[in-house]
Amino acid sequence: MVQLDEEVEILSDKVTEDKVTGDDDNTKLRSPYWAHYNRVKIAGIYKAICKYCGAKINGETKNGTSHLSQHYIRKHQKKDTMRQQVLTNNLLNKDRPPLLTSYSFDHGTARKELAHAIIMHEYPLSIVDHVGFKRYSNALQPLFKVPCRNIMKSEIFKIYEHHKGKTLSLVVSNASRLAITTDMWTSSNQKKGFMAVTAHFIDNSWTLQSRILRFIYVPCPHTKEVLCEQLLNCLMDWNIDRKISSITVDNCSTNDAMIDLLWDKLDNTSLMLGGDLFHMRCCAHILNLIVKDGLDVIKVGIEKIRDSVAYWIASQKREEKFEETVRQLNVGSTKKLGLDCATRWNSTFLMLQTALLYKEVFIRLSKRDAQYQSLPSEREWGFAKDVCQKLKFFFKVTELFSGTKYPTTNQCFPNICEIRLELRDWLQSENQVIREMAKRMVEKFDKYWSVVHGVVGVSAVLDPRYKINVLEFYFKLLFPTTYKEEVEKVRALCYKLLKEYQCPSSMMEGIGDSSSQLSSIEDESLSKYDVYMLRESKRSECTSGYATIYDDAESGDSCVTREA
Repeated sequence: MVQLDEEVEILSDKVTEDKVTGDDDNTKLRSPYWAHYNRVKIAGIYKAICKYCGAKINGETKNGTSHLSQHYIRKHQKKDTMRQQVLTNNLLNKDRPPLLTSYSFDHGTARKELAHAIIMHEYPLSIVDHVGFKRYSNALQPLFKVPCRNIMKSEIFKIYEHHKGKTLSLVVSNASRLAITTDMWTSSNQKKGFMAVTAHFIDNSWTLQSRILRFIYVPCPHTKEVLCEQLLNCLMDWNIDRKISSITVDNCSTNDAMIDLLWDKLDNTSLMLGGDLFHMRCCAHILNLIVKDGLDVIKVGIEKIRDSVAYWIASQKREEKFEETVRQLNVGSTKKLGLDCATRWNSTFLMLQTALLYKEVFIRLSKRDAQYQSLPSEREWGFAKDVCQKLKFFFKVTELFSGTKYPTTNQCFPNICEIRLELRDWLQSENQVIREMAKRMVEKFDKYWSVVHGVVGVSAVLDPRYKINVLEFYFKLLFPTTYKEEVEKVRALCYKLLKEYQCPSSMMEGIGDSSSQLSSIEDESLSKYDVYMLRESKRSECTSGYATIYDDAESGDSCVTREA
């Protein structure tokens, strides 16, 4: 057999070529590989000319065709893969057209995608043991062998380690401190406790970042020692125990004791102001406690509405009857009825808000269903409407405080002050129940005010739209006789933090745009503040926006208007 390299010659010579077929020399060209060549006679010798590259190969049939097949397979077969190509959709960008790509099944890629599906949709690991899933997978791709649970568990851990590495690199390379939030969760089916640990920080491009560091199973009992150990292990594992600015937890005695124990185990010299700002209480949780105390007073007044909702969602048949009546009365709402939850006051607000939309539906159904005996009276409907209007402000503020896509601390101070002013108005209500509710809420508010107003006041001062003026405005309303002392407390804390952060490094340029995602509640709650600033600006004969009145005596800079 002549070697292929010795047989191949590139058509570079100007020679006379006579194309021939198999019949010209009484030879039958049976090999399918002749379809890729032209057989010609050159100077009396048969040559096979490649149709793709023009190479001349020995065309004598007596030598066989293995050299022809080798040349085609080695040089050109990979280009003839159109039959093996498939249209693939880009699931991450549906606007892009499908791509024509070569298809090659890969077991590793398939296992990884299955692991991603289990994570995204919270499928149980046992799905890989389901006969129906195996049959479905086999119908999609017979070559795919469904892995066992242990293999899928391993794939999921690989994905976790990959993302953990990326997050760790981001955290380590970032120069700013991290604010930690932690909360306890209870699984609904197994009643097991889990601790969620989340880090919040501003990255080098001035964009707010939030990353869940751990979701840890915490064995019972959930004592301060157990919680502290789990949280400390997480901080040490991520090597961030010396980069913490504060830890925010829900307000309860166990969390308070846990933070005190954790503070003793950390290096106090690495904490801000020696740990004075280490323990922060969640403003959203405090707001939840305040409103829950108020709702305890009015729960009797809304009991019939709760019973009515429970009655009409008790069975599928009743739900269908309710929906039919909604269509008959042309009620322009598609919201579903839902009962409130004892631990979530905002669910009570949503229940009342939805029930009020269907007031006429409840009245009509009471005439058609004799078993429905819990129809609220007009007085109870009116009371529910009044309560709903009162809670609407708290609901919007809670949504604002719970935001994760934008910084929220700078919005806490003005909104907390607006809450106190709102409660003061409620105390003057003609409705005795509303007055009693406001009294309970004011007691709870005053209990927690002293532990949060300092830091949130600093955050408001650092907001270029507010600065020191927002403190003066609200403290004058809340503490008419001692407002100057309150302002000085926050001012002193600002200077302490300034000294803490002083460093020779130059300021980074550019800011993120996450503030654009703030809720409209900011504009509503600060309308009185805008009127105050406008009046003060006119008094100081300022004609170009809020100019000199926004000046901070220490900085000499003007504040940015809130509309900017």
